[in-house]
Amino acid sequence: MFLVGSGLAERIRVIGGGLAGPEAALMAARAGVDVDLYEMRPVRQTPAHQTADFGELVCSNSLKSESENTAPWLLKQEMRRMGSPLLECADASAVPAGHALAVDREEFSRRINAAIEAETRITVHREEVTELDPDGPITVVATGPLTSSALSEEVARLTGRGHLAFYDSISPIVDAESIDMERVYFKARWDKGTADYINCPMTREEYDRFYDALISAETVQEKEWEKLDYFEGCLPIEELARRGRDTPRFGPMKPVGLRDPRTGQTPWAVVQLRQENLRADSYNLVGFQNHLKYGEQARILRLIPGLENAKFLRYGQIHRNTYIQAPAVLAERLHLREHKRIYFAGQISGVEGYTESMAMGLLAGVYAAAAAEGRDVEAVPRGTALGSLVNYITRAELKRFQPANITFDLLEPLEEETRRQVRDKKERHRMQCERALAALDAWGPAARSKAPSAL
Repeated sequence: MFLVGSGLAERIRVIGGGLAGPEAALMAARAGVDVDLYEMRPVRQTPAHQTADFGELVCSNSLKSESENTAPWLLKQEMRRMGSPLLECADASAVPAGHALAVDREEFSRRINAAIEAETRITVHREEVTELDPDGPITVVATGPLTSSALSEEVARLTGRGHLAFYDSISPIVDAESIDMERVYFKARWDKGTADYINCPMTREEYDRFYDALISAETVQEKEWEKLDYFEGCLPIEELARRGRDTPRFGPMKPVGLRDPRTGQTPWAVVQLRQENLRADSYNLVGFQNHLKYGEQARILRLIPGLENAKFLRYGQIHRNTYIQAPAVLAERLHLREHKRIYFAGQISGVEGYTESMAMGLLAGVYAAAAAEGRDVEAVPRGTALGSLVNYITRAELKRFQPANITFDLLEPLEEETRRQVRDKKERHRMQCERALAALDAWGPAARSKAPSAL
């Protein structure tokens, strides 16, 4: 557990009740610092959220791979070693998902809400924040991809660099009872983990019929002020389809590793459904985020084998994502270079993904708590997964900068001689993970320095 004893400390402010905000608030509070946590819902809702709960997941319910020595696994392992409060909630609300960590959305949020309510150092404020004072309280901005227009304008004013926007999408969710189980089968790709995914196999003819309907479907009308600049890592299914007839088959509908146990054959294409909650009463269509009109979604998605009579609990939709030009304005301890009392965390800081957002919230909570106590803190080492994410968002080439997930490409590479000697990629990844965890363990004591802060 990454906790620091506290004497008298300045009170800090955390803005945002998604993933990064509660993570930062809980980390700071458990370090002995009083926190004011602001969330504008339900006073003001966002285009994508449906509740006012902390930690509501609006897209997938997956926190990605738990396979040992993968980059997502490494990031989660580092966070667990630091005592991540939200990963504790995720682990306690996990649902079967093969080799991935997926959560029951409602249970996950319930546990986060309970953790915040139980923390006496956190005071929750249900109101929108529209102003940031560089000379005011130490502040962590963790308002995520759906930052309000007023606060976005304030961030643009404060950074002097404006902000960037792209569009992200949400996958549909289907009622489990409406799935024709005679036409589908349970299996995980390459049989990794347990067979927790429902697979809807398609013949070539079924795929062609689905594809033709998809590319001719009517999308939601773009508003005059919108520019549909999608994030490459989360393209709507219809956008993928426009790149070529086989593009979805090599993307979210790829059949490799999903041989049908009933026939012994590999389908032409496969649509995977992932369990949404512990009751297993709903499933989301993996990779099927889209910007189609609801009526079109109902018509086209029912062309998928097993979903002919599907009841959709939520249709796919699109929403605006906002993030700062982090390489131009953010320092390695996640505060603005020009305004050291203002920190950024989560997707607005330039990372992509649930776990990555929580990770930046964790670090921002550590750094802000140290500043509140007048302590200086060494930045997390570059050799860790956490440090690699920070290195990317603070040092990437600005012209090509877009939000990123954790990958081995971001991690510090092994020495050239080692790479020549160790040809097996899995072994090299294992070595990188081992080195990263050792660097994190060595950083812990150094990060507890009591030297005066520069603030």
